Amino acid sequence: MSQRISRAYKIAKTFLTYGLDEIIPARWLPWSLRIGRYGLFWMPNKHKQKSAGARLRLALESLGPVWVKFGQMLSTRRDLLPPDIANELAKLQDKVRAFPGEQAQQLIEKALGLQHINDAFDDFSVQPLASASIAQVHTARLKHGDDAGADVVIKVIRPDIRADIDADLRLMETLAGVLARHLPDGRRLKPKEVVKEYRKTLLDELDLLREAGNAIQLKRNFENSPLLYIPTVYSDYSRHNVMVMERIDGIPVSDVDTLMAMGVNMKILAERGVEVFFTQVFRDSFFHADMHPGNIFVSRDNPDNPSYLGIDFGIVGTLNREDKRYLAENFLAFFNRDYRKVAELHVDSGWVPAHINVEEFESAIRTVCEPIFNKPLAEISFGHVLVNLFNTARRFEMEVQPQLVLLQKTLLYVEGLGRTLYPQLDLWQTAKPFLEKWMKEQLGWRAVVRSLQENAPFWAEKLPEMPTLLYDYLKSQRPQALAQQQLLAQMREAQQRQSRQIGWAAVTCGLIISTTILYVTEQPLWLVASTAAVAVLCGAVLWRRKNS
Repeated sequence: MSQRISRAYKIAKTFLTYGLDEIIPARWLPWSLRIGRYGLFWMPNKHKQKSAGARLRLALESLGPVWVKFGQMLSTRRDLLPPDIANELAKLQDKVRAFPGEQAQQLIEKALGLQHINDAFDDFSVQPLASASIAQVHTARLKHGDDAGADVVIKVIRPDIRADIDADLRLMETLAGVLARHLPDGRRLKPKEVVKEYRKTLLDELDLLREAGNAIQLKRNFENSPLLYIPTVYSDYSRHNVMVMERIDGIPVSDVDTLMAMGVNMKILAERGVEVFFTQVFRDSFFHADMHPGNIFVSRDNPDNPSYLGIDFGIVGTLNREDKRYLAENFLAFFNRDYRKVAELHVDSGWVPAHINVEEFESAIRTVCEPIFNKPLAEISFGHVLVNLFNTARRFEMEVQPQLVLLQKTLLYVEGLGRTLYPQLDLWQTAKPFLEKWMKEQLGWRAVVRSLQENAPFWAEKLPEMPTLLYDYLKSQRPQALAQQQLLAQMREAQQRQSRQIGWAAVTCGLIISTTILYVTEQPLWLVASTAAVAVLCGAVLWRRKNS
């Protein structure tokens, strides 16, 4: 607990010494917080000369990777932030303060069991190529093997980062518990489940062997694809805290001026970004969930038919068949403006309680979504749309789906990417044909044929065994049937015995009551004694039957 209090104090002190409280309009803050700020007079803003964006970026950097990643996500939402703040937060994508290159070299040598870095690599650069929140990368060339001479990058996890992450996550879990108990929307928003999902995602990112496996899977999914190229991972040189992969030569997707100067077809590039997203989600059920601009590059080859280059695969998302189906149907219904279908799907999937009035929910969705149709990204204020959608969700008790948090974050990245590259992009018309084709493949005759093809090897293997399995099944049924008959006979006998016991118990109770009544009304003694004797006799019979 003391550790959490200490971390909470550090966060509050960081926010105040960088003057982040001054960025938030005073009218948005409760009176208690405004008074509390005056009480913390020993924590003045020490960076008044810096811009608001620079103060926010530096504060997030100083708090560590959990907060840096939050800033990375915000940096893609230029429609929600002033330009100066968005530009500063964009520096968090690959310009985080580096740790010493000599220390990185020692970590690499220790992880790979090298006496010296030159035993495996030539031209190792002590100066990092890029530095991010979790790790930083250095350039080198492979020295041995079939790929000797290949240019590579070596990714190294920051030293002693786990303790800071654990402290922040514990604090977030505590805050989530408080929100779940005290916020009116706490149960619906599921803050504890969201933080739990975030914990898993962030800790997975600390394991570079896991990232290497993700990269290999994504590369296989997009083998020979014109949409996306994934660099080769050299698994022999990869460990939990070190990963070696092919060095790519691309243009950062955020460098729009260079892309324009090279004559890159921005319309095709933006449309392919949408197609990459939907292909990963609905075809592969395995998607890159950290697609901020620092992790996406554009190939220098063939600018008229551009393709993407992807890096940093520490965070990936998956969807089960049911969630994927509901999402596809929701998207299609939304693109077709079938708001009734959208409302019904939310109820059927359990995302909205069954007692909600579907007609009212349909009307609310139409009110939010209809104004943004047939408009390019440049003309859509997603800030207003998100606020309205949140208010609608709260009104109709729609629960947050923790398994979809990564997907929602990735969709925000894709939308922000499209806004940067080609603001005239019609997101709806770009995505609709792809989803319609996917749904036809899932529901039509093609789905039946594909299912038969997928299961054919299994049935071909099991078919010769079917006669034996059928014979064994029929043979086993006779003993089971006899056992069931014996069990039923025993149950019937027990029921009959129980019925007789109940009968004797009823007679005994009746005689006891009769004896009492006769005695109270002062009837002849011989009659009272006779009734009592019969009651005792019936009680004895009942006791004997019960214990026999």
